[in-house]
Amino acid sequence: MSRGRRFDDEPKLNIKKVVATIVAVIVVLMFVFSIKNLLSSSPVTKEVSTMETYFPVYANEKWGVIDNTGQLIIDTTYDEMVIVPDKNRDLFICTSDINYENETYNTKVLDKNGKELLTNYHNVQAIENSDGTDIWYENNILKFEQDGKYGLIDFDGKLISNAEYDKIYALEGNQKNIIVEKENQKGLVNTSMGEVIIKPEYTDISTLTQTYENGYIIGKEGKYGIISADAKIIFEPVYDKIENVTSDGHYVVTQNGKTKLIDANGQDVLTTGFDKIEAINGEDITIQQNNLYGVIKLDGNSVIASEYEELKYIYSTYYIAKKAGTYGVISTSGETVVDFAYTTMEYIKTADFIQADKENYRTDLIDREFKIALENVIISELNLEDGYIRVREGEEYNYYNFKFQKQTSQEALTTNTLFLVKENGKYGYENKKKERIVDCIYDDAKEQNKFGYCAVKKDGLWGCLKSDGTVVVQPSINLDQFLYVDFINTWYLNKDLNLNVYTK
Repeated sequence: MSRGRRFDDEPKLNIKKVVATIVAVIVVLMFVFSIKNLLSSSPVTKEVSTMETYFPVYANEKWGVIDNTGQLIIDTTYDEMVIVPDKNRDLFICTSDINYENETYNTKVLDKNGKELLTNYHNVQAIENSDGTDIWYENNILKFEQDGKYGLIDFDGKLISNAEYDKIYALEGNQKNIIVEKENQKGLVNTSMGEVIIKPEYTDISTLTQTYENGYIIGKEGKYGIISADAKIIFEPVYDKIENVTSDGHYVVTQNGKTKLIDANGQDVLTTGFDKIEAINGEDITIQQNNLYGVIKLDGNSVIASEYEELKYIYSTYYIAKKAGTYGVISTSGETVVDFAYTTMEYIKTADFIQADKENYRTDLIDREFKIALENVIISELNLEDGYIRVREGEEYNYYNFKFQKQTSQEALTTNTLFLVKENGKYGYENKKKERIVDCIYDDAKEQNKFGYCAVKKDGLWGCLKSDGTVVVQPSINLDQFLYVDFINTWYLNKDLNLNVYTK
C-alpha cells in the first residue's frame, strides 16, 4: 500500500506521520500500560466502552477517520494520513495541497461534523513523540506556522507561545516538555504550565532521567550542567559529561577525564572503585568494573561483588542478576533467592511480580516473596489497567488477578457483554449469565474487544460479530499474514507493523 511521501527538513510533513508502532494498538486494545484496580479480586460491573474514540483508516489508497463504532467520521479522500492527536477528542489534522517537488503543503483542522477549527492559525501540526517503542502525540498542544516561524497553541486555540521559533519538537520520550529552537539555541516549554522554563540559550537539552521531575541536562560550548524542573540551576555547564543517573541529590559527572559521584553542592562522594556508575538506589550504588556489575555503598564498601553480566535493582535489597548467560535474583546479603535458570527476567513493577522466561517459551510468574505462583505458562495478555493476566496452561486459557487468584472471564473482563467459550474444538460466546448467545461453530475466535466487537474465524477466513452476537462481517477475509487480528465493525486492523490504522 502506498503511504505517501515524506519530507526530511523543515518546513515538512512530520516524517513519522504515518509511522506508529503496533504496540500502541495493543496498548489500546489489549496491553494497556496504566494502573487501575490492580489488586482488586472482586469484579466491578461496567459496560462496553461508549466513550467516543477515533482511529485513522486507509482504504482505496486514501486516508480518513472512523469512530469506535466504525462510522466514517472523515471520508477517505486524503493522500496523507489524517492525524488524530487525541484518540478521545474529535480534532483531526488533514493535509492537502501537497507539492512534493517544492515540499509545500497546507493543513486544516476538522471536528467530527466536518467543521473547520483553529482557522486563525496556519499550517497547524501535531507534535509527535516517541520513547523508542511507542509513538504518540503530545496532549493538548499543537504547533503552527507564521512567516516561517513556529508557535504553540492548545487544542482550543489558546495561544501558548508566539510564532518566534525556528523549530519546535518534542523532548524525546518525555511528555509535557517541548524543545524550542531560536538561532541554533535550544530552550524548553513546559506544556502543562504553558510557559518557557528554559530560555533558548543552550546547545543541548535532555532529561536527566526518564522522569522530568529530576531535572534536565543542559549543554553549552561542549560543557554540561543540570537545571531543575522548576528552572533552578543546580550545576552550571562546567562538566565534560553528565550521566543519566541520580538519586537523593547525587549525580554522576565526568570532569577532566575523571568520572565521579558528587552531591548537590558539587562535592566529591565517590571517585574510585568503579569504571562506571549505572544506578543509585539509596545508599547502594550499582557499578560496572572490568565489564562486570556489582554494588557498593556510598562509602565505597562492596556489598555485591562485581561478577555479574547484568544487575538491575527491583526492590528492598534485591536485584535481578545475570551470570553465565542465565538470570536469577540475589540480595545484598549474598543470598540467591531465585535460581539462575531463566533466559530473561523482568520485574513488572505495577503488578508487583517477576516474569521469568525459559528456553521452551514457557514462563514462570514469581511473587514478591520469590515463590513461583504460576509455572510453565504462556502469557497471552497482561492487562495492567484492569489487573489481570490471561495465560495458556496446557490447552486451556485461564485468567488470574495480580494476587494470582484464578478468575472467570466474566470476573476479569468486566466491560464485556460476550465471553469466549470452547466446545468440541469450536468456539462461540455466552453472556454474563452464561447463556449461550453464539453457537460454537467457529474454528478460532478472539475475546470481545473494548468496543464490543469479536473477531471470528471459519474455514480459514475471518469475520466480525458485534456486542449482541449478530454478524457484522461474514467470515470472508484472509488474514493469515496478520500478526494481530482485530475488528471495529467492518474495518480490520492493518497488517503493517508500522501502522496504527484500520482498513477494509
